[in-house]
Amino acid sequence: MEPHHLKKELITASRNLQNEIVAMRRYLHQHPELLFQEHDTQAYIMKNLQKWGYKPEKTAGTGVITQISGEKGGPIIALRADMDALAIHEENELEFKSLNPGVMHACGHDAHMACLLSAAQIIAKFRNHLHGTVKIIFQPGEEGGGGAKKIVTEGHLDNVDQVFGIHMWSPIYTGVIGLNPGLLMASADMFRITIKGKGGHAAFPYLSIDPTIVVHEIYEAFQKLITREINPLHTALITTPEFHGSKAGNIIPSTAILSGTLRTFDLKDQKNLLSRMREISELYAKAWRCESSFELLGVSYPPVVNSKSLSEKIKPILQDIGAVTEVEPSMGGEDFAFYQQKTDGVFLFLGIQNPKKKIIYPHHHPKFDVDEDVLWKGCAIYALLAFLHSL
Repeated sequence: MEPHHLKKELITASRNLQNEIVAMRRYLHQHPELLFQEHDTQAYIMKNLQKWGYKPEKTAGTGVITQISGEKGGPIIALRADMDALAIHEENELEFKSLNPGVMHACGHDAHMACLLSAAQIIAKFRNHLHGTVKIIFQPGEEGGGGAKKIVTEGHLDNVDQVFGIHMWSPIYTGVIGLNPGLLMASADMFRITIKGKGGHAAFPYLSIDPTIVVHEIYEAFQKLITREINPLHTALITTPEFHGSKAGNIIPSTAILSGTLRTFDLKDQKNLLSRMREISELYAKAWRCESSFELLGVSYPPVVNSKSLSEKIKPILQDIGAVTEVEPSMGGEDFAFYQQKTDGVFLFLGIQNPKKKIIYPHHHPKFDVDEDVLWKGCAIYALLAFLHSL
């Protein structure tokens, strides 16, 4: 089959699966599971893959990996979708609303899985036209768990030539494909600072050692780091939204806790800021006769940086699906970055914002939703990238 005919067939096949993709997305949306608890999701994915002739295996505990090779040799391409949901109670009134109280797919991972599952069906159907091998990765634990790092550690990326991923993206209008050559998403570090003093009555602060004043000083000092120690042409932020102190207005606590996140686009800035944040926490605590600890929580994510040459190669292929545009880099983090540290990769955004349908809420919001009319495009993106070297 001629490349232009194959491309047309892949796009048509994706359109024809729209209803099936929606049904899969709705099932997955109703049955969300938190990071590394995706057991039912794993079983659902494996059952569908087996139905289409795949031999899926478990990876990273609750993930799934499989592969398919064409009759003609060629590179190995990996396609990835994340699986985990968030600890959020859904506020949408949908017929397919989450059945797990306090757990919700509020970041689009249900849609990512549905699109990749459908693409797997198409890849199997057109296998005879495939040049090379496609690895299909359903990855657990993206939301802070570094599931991608586990998959890399298991060696699944060692022989991969190119890797691709998609994220449903609420900041851009529905159906628009966001493709950035180079920098796309920031590094992500979560931290917790614990300050220990001496508790007491709020009316007699001189008899206590108040840890809350130290936390206040640290909060302000961190913002000065951004304005005074980072090149103003670089981008970095420190957000500290979580604070725990006393539970009453007349009690000075023995311990105060400040938690937050550091985001940067530059690995050197990331390293320097973490060092200075630790130092400031220790010295401010010491100045006020307190003890301190500075902990990094979970897995630190490096920045997502797309291969420029690969981005340029796939852009004209994707334009047959819809508009492809560069988007503003995001301070959000993504563990897809671990794959890109092993091989060339591109992470894409697919717009889902649709004010007419009141699909306007950001990621991680209890009313987050996906414009299901674009799901066939997500499937088509995966399918076209699988056959990149056949087109």
